[in-house]
Amino acid sequence: GCTRDWDGLSCWPRASFGEMVKIPSNQTKNYNSFSDFTIKGFLQRNCTQEAYWSEPFPPYAVACGFDEGSSKGPEDEKSYYSAFWRVYTAGYAASVTSLITALIVFAAFRKFHCTRNYIHMHLFVSFILRAIAVFTKDAVLFADETMDHCLMSTVACKAAVAFFQFSILANFFWLLIEGIYLQTLLLLTFVSDKQYVWWFIFAGWG
Repeated sequence: GCTRDWDGLSCWPRASFGEMVKIPSNQTKNYNSFSDFTIKGFLQRNCTQEAYWSEPFPPYAVACGFDEGSSKGPEDEKSYYSAFWRVYTAGYAASVTSLITALIVFAAFRKFHCTRNYIHMHLFVSFILRAIAVFTKDAVLFADETMDHCLMSTVACKAAVAFFQFSILANFFWLLIEGIYLQTLLLLTFVSDKQYVWWFIFAGWG
């Protein structure tokens, strides 16, 4: 039969093949939204012969009276996500500006040219790359509001997400390199650190 299942909103008990399961409304709560609701009546699902659960009937959107085109109410999710997008976009833009300024300063003055600052510069570049990846991902995902990227994945979407994941990975690796470099200074005090620069670069970006 079908095993116990949690679909994100309701907990469905085990069922045998062909059995229809009903759950009362007081078992169904929305824990993932900004406002709680309780579905009135019953929801039902069938355990198919292939041991798969069918979709809930009626659908949650119908049972809850949710209108996707509605933007009314004090807790409008569209307004929330729009404001959240503006905040983190402004934050990333400010970070990129500061990091580029720091890179220019490090590159312009020769007295800053040393292994420690080279590693810092690569770390700054990884942060800039991460911000650019966020901007690119948002530009691709929000370019066409009629397309649901949860159901349809385009080549541009896959490339943007892959670039985004690489930037995050590179960012964390350069943070790791910073720690490894400090540990190297403690363990190999009398050994020149310049011979390890290319190993650090390869590990950070590779």
